[in-house]
Amino acid sequence: MNSSEKVCLKDLRVRLKDKEYVPLMVGGMGVNISTAEMVLAVEKLGGIAHLSDAMVMDLCDRLYGTSYSADKAKRYYGCQKNPDKSNNHFDLNALREATLRYVGDVMSRATGRGLVFINCMEKLTFNAPHESMAVRLNAALDAGIDGITLSAGLHLMSFKLMSENKRFREACLGIVVSSVRALNLFLRKNKSLNRLPDYIVVEGPLAGGHLGFGEDWREYSLETIVKEVKAYLAENHLDIPVFAAGGIFTGGDAVRMIKEVGADGVQVATRFTISKESGLPDAVKTAYLNAREEDIEVNHLSATGYLMRMLKSSPAIKQRIPPNCEPYGYMLNEGKCPYLNQWWDAMTKKAMPKPEEWKCCLCTHMKLYNVWTCGANTFRLKDTTVKLANGQWYFPSAEEIYNDYVTSTGEEIKLPVPH
Repeated sequence: MNSSEKVCLKDLRVRLKDKEYVPLMVGGMGVNISTAEMVLAVEKLGGIAHLSDAMVMDLCDRLYGTSYSADKAKRYYGCQKNPDKSNNHFDLNALREATLRYVGDVMSRATGRGLVFINCMEKLTFNAPHESMAVRLNAALDAGIDGITLSAGLHLMSFKLMSENKRFREACLGIVVSSVRALNLFLRKNKSLNRLPDYIVVEGPLAGGHLGFGEDWREYSLETIVKEVKAYLAENHLDIPVFAAGGIFTGGDAVRMIKEVGADGVQVATRFTISKESGLPDAVKTAYLNAREEDIEVNHLSATGYLMRMLKSSPAIKQRIPPNCEPYGYMLNEGKCPYLNQWWDAMTKKAMPKPEEWKCCLCTHMKLYNVWTCGANTFRLKDTTVKLANGQWYFPSAEEIYNDYVTSTGEEIKLPVPH
């Protein structure tokens, strides 16, 4: 037994700002898979967990009875048959209001023992990339979020967009990268602001959902990228904590990544998809638990342009539905979206994509939980829980999953006890 096998995560610490934490972050899964209840369950244990701001206006409609999506649909009623969505705009005041309401509600229930972060994807462009990003970031800060993780994009302008906010230097700000090159671009672009990120999430090729790699993703390894990022930081005399993400399934995996590979912490998500508090419907959680390794694929379905890992049985893969830009349109940029373009090319018989090249209406399908994104180790979820007497799977609580991560050693997974 080597030294790593004797250590558990609760024995280790990472410093963010002026406080130390167990070096485990729970990633932010949208749309509302990482519910407030999941995040707060981890935060009350002193942990760090992410919300997601994906489709936050529609999420507010569901949670608080607002009518942001319906109001937008009314404004653009009759425009469904116009393939040019250049004039389809979000009310940015409403976007700010929704973000303040959602984040403010969650933060009002936080204990202060841990940290509540929010994941912010650059690829959600709202038909006004910079303007909408500025609103999202600043509203989250104004609502009291503990930290913001910038994901799904290079985010070369994001720090500048919130640099005038009074909490710009107070809150924890981090960036997700999958290469030293991406990190270098981000740091160089923001050098004039004299504001380094408080942490870096290095996401490897085994992560769930959107991937920061091309078709050659199999040629990369999380361990190698982490070492490269750590070496780059050392060469530039930068002391920034690095969190490794993607494929870290057990507490033992996490400790090995820290003690042997050199990461300062880890970010995990896949095991929390089946938690009691997860926003996924129970039928989808069951599909995850029943999945085999061969049931998982990396495909081109996402309209972001990024590759995406998901279950092959995801309903969105085969469902071709009209674009829903009037109530949603979160992927629009200059009036266009890759799925919108494909749809109208197909309808006008201008071009017909090959089956494997089809995108999906990501807004609609993510709202309906039809895109079953997952990590490469999803097929192992069945080894983390038990079946009940009626033959149904037991969905462990976020607290049970978190405690297993921080207390288990080696390859150990402590099975939950249904209650």
